[in-house]
Parts: sequence; C-alpha cells; structure tokens
Amino acid sequence: MGVDAPGSASTRFGGGAEPSGSVRPGSLIAVLGSTTVLVAASVVGMLLAFAQKSPCRAGAWNSYASQFQRACYTDIYPLYYDEGLSAGTAPYAAHPGSHPVEYPVLIGGAMQAAAWLVHGFSDTIRGREFFDVTVALLAICAVAGVIATARAAGADRRWQALMVALSPALILNAFVNWDLIALALTALGLAAWAARRGIWAGVLFGLAVATKFYPLVVFGPLLLLCLRAGRMREFAKMMAAAVLGWLAVNLPVMIAAPSGWAYFFVFSKDRGADWGSIWYMFEHFNVPVLGNPALDAVNKLAEVFFAACCAAIVLLALAAPRRPRLPQLCFLVLAAFLMTNKVWSPQYVVWLVPLAVLARPRLWPYLLWQLAEVAYFFGIWGYLIFFYIAGGHAVTGYQGVSTGWYFATLAARFLAVGLLAAYVVRDILWPERDIVRALGNDDPAGGVLDGAGDQFRLRWPARRAKSPDSASAS
Repeated sequence: MGVDAPGSASTRFGGGAEPSGSVRPGSLIAVLGSTTVLVAASVVGMLLAFAQKSPCRAGAWNSYASQFQRACYTDIYPLYYDEGLSAGTAPYAAHPGSHPVEYPVLIGGAMQAAAWLVHGFSDTIRGREFFDVTVALLAICAVAGVIATARAAGADRRWQALMVALSPALILNAFVNWDLIALALTALGLAAWAARRGIWAGVLFGLAVATKFYPLVVFGPLLLLCLRAGRMREFAKMMAAAVLGWLAVNLPVMIAAPSGWAYFFVFSKDRGADWGSIWYMFEHFNVPVLGNPALDAVNKLAEVFFAACCAAIVLLALAAPRRPRLPQLCFLVLAAFLMTNKVWSPQYVVWLVPLAVLARPRLWPYLLWQLAEVAYFFGIWGYLIFFYIAGGHAVTGYQGVSTGWYFATLAARFLAVGLLAAYVVRDILWPERDIVRALGNDDPAGGVLDGAGDQFRLRWPARRAKSPDSASAS
C-alpha cells in the first residue's frame, strides 16, 4: 500500500481509500469500524459505566464503607458539596468553609455548568442530578473520543477504536472523575493533526491541557518527530495555536481569581506520594532512599526518574532506524510519567487507553494490561475498606483486601504498563514487528509526518574495522 500524496483527500481525513477485498482487515470497516457501530459501542460502554456506579447513585454515598464495598466511588458527587457548588459559589472563588477548585479551568467550567443546570432541583436530589448531568456530558465526550481515535487510526484500522469503546478499565473508571473531557479533546487534537489541520490540532491540545495536564505529553513527541522529519514550521504553527487556545480559557480566570486559579499548581506540587504510585509502595515498605517520605525527596525522585525516561525516549525518537509513529512516542511519554509520578489514581487509565490502542493495536498484551487495571480498580477500593477497619471502624459485610494483596495489584499494574511500553519500544527498534507498518502504512496519525523522509537523525558512530597489521600485533 503506497503512501498518499500530501494534501490528498484521503490523507487529510486520516487514511487511504478503504480496501474492497472481503477478507482483508479493512473490509470489516463496513461492519465493525463504521461510525454507527463505534457510536453504538461507545453508548453501550457508557451505559455499563453508569450501571456500575448506580449503587452509589441509589444511596451508597451515604456510607463511607459502602461506596468502596460496592466499588462505585466517584469524585463527582462529593465534590459538588466540597467545592461549594451546592452553596452557589463559583469555582476558583474563595469562600468560607471551602477551598478553590483543585482542577484546571475547563473542569471548573464543567462543574459550574452542571451546577447551574441542577440549581432548580430540591436540595435532597440536587447532588444526584449533578452527577447525572455530569455523566451525560462525559458520555458525549467518550463517544467523541472513540470516533476521533478511529480517525487517527486510519481508514483501514478504524475497527481498533472498539478497543477504546469497550475497554473494561475505561468503563469502570469513566465516571470516577472528569477525565473523559481531556480524553476527548486530546483524541480530537490527534485526529485533527492526522487530517493535517495543524492549527485546529493546536487549539484542541491547548484546551485539553486546560482540562488536565497530561495532554502535555503530545508536544514533546511532536517536537522530536517534526525535527527529525524537517517539519518544524508546522510544529511552530500548532504550538502557537495551542498556547493561544490555552490562554483563551485561562486568562479570564487568572485575572478574576488569581489565587484560586493557581491553587491547582500549588496542590500538585505539595502533594506527597499517594495511592497507586510506586513511591507509595516504597514508603510503605521503607525501601532505602526510594522510600524516603519527605516531600522534597519524593518530588526530586519523581523528577529525576521521569527525566531519565524522557532522555531515553529522545534518544529512541532521534536514533531509531525508522522514525517512530506519533502515538508510539506519546504512549511512551505518558507511561513514563504515570510510572514515575507521585500519584497514579485509578481513573488515569482513561488517559492511557486511546494512546495504547493507537500505539500497539495487538489484542493479547492489551487484554493483559486491562486485566491488571481491573484488578487494581477493585484492589484499591478493597484496601480502603481494610484501611478504614484498621483505623478502628466497624464494618459489616465485605472486609476488603489486606495490604499484601493491594500492593500485589499495584505492582501488577506497574509491570503490565511497563511490559506494554517494552513492546512499543521493540516495535520502534524493529519496525517490521509493528502491525500498523506491516500492513503498508507509515504513520496514519502523523499528519504531515506520514510518509515524510528524515531530515535529521542521530547515528551511532561506526566502529572501525581492525587492520590486518593491528590484528596480528595483538
């Protein structure tokens, strides 16, 4: 399969013409990869996610232990009250008995919009209706994210977006927090870049960063790949649009409530090692050096290890025998961030799923990782019950999981993500093992990078062959 010429219609919209053969993978698009099927699969996934949270919606929120016993915990309901939204206070504004919102501005905006919509309901059901309205918004974002992922995958690989729509880990974590908004904006940005709409991609990436900070992982890979392909002008345009998009939604809040706006950044910096992170496990087991609980030590360790991973990714991106695909590098940077970060909440899997599917659309390693994420999802809630009981509280029914089992699920998730990252690295070093390129594609999500040649590449110094004289002398 040849590479489409720049600017052709098929390239602009994320791939080449759909194959017509009845037995090739591309021929399944009409059945499995069509927009209708992807939307239907996404809706089914979101209905399952809503059903999984329904015990809490029916009242399990009223009991600290019950919400964990039923594994239906969500931040959405309690934050309606904790952030002062139920009292009519706008996000980021200081008010007695509360604190500024601990999220970037677009999540604060989503909170405020949902709070306005339920303002007319009675006090007894407003929290529940706030959850329902928020879930409806997040479900729309999930559908948009799946369709955008299909676009970024290319015309003959759209079916793989079903792995996002029906991801067990994504379904379980979809409504724990507002992460699906960031997923949708990031996926839409990737789809726009794949369609060679660099300005729109930048705007969408900027808005994504204004929702959660993780979409920042896109910019480093784009910089490296554009440098290698000699496409720095396109990168500069995209980056300028991203900055302007981010400023457009942040500046009003920065001016109106500077301290409230800055709280997110201070909160992230001052947060210690928390549930899910490898540093939390090291602290628990008092591992020398790595288990130092001091905040400065944890911050420095996380920064040093992440920087080391990024340095390795830079070398890989610029020295690999063939330029890596954009989703491959994005996945590696995000995986490195999560594995070295101070916090690794269950819902962060939402960030990783679309990039994992685009980076390595192989079913079995993906399912192994999903199994590990599902195990951790139930492990953390079981551990919180155990922790609660250990604090002297009486709980009837399910008693949770012990410390050993919890840390086993934590380690399993860490190793599963590491294994998936190792497979991606292998595919980069040996491109013939990459299933996307094995089908004749270059980089369907790469946009202007797709089919581009190398203008810059790091090369290892060639080893000098020994002369016969020197060989005999030795």
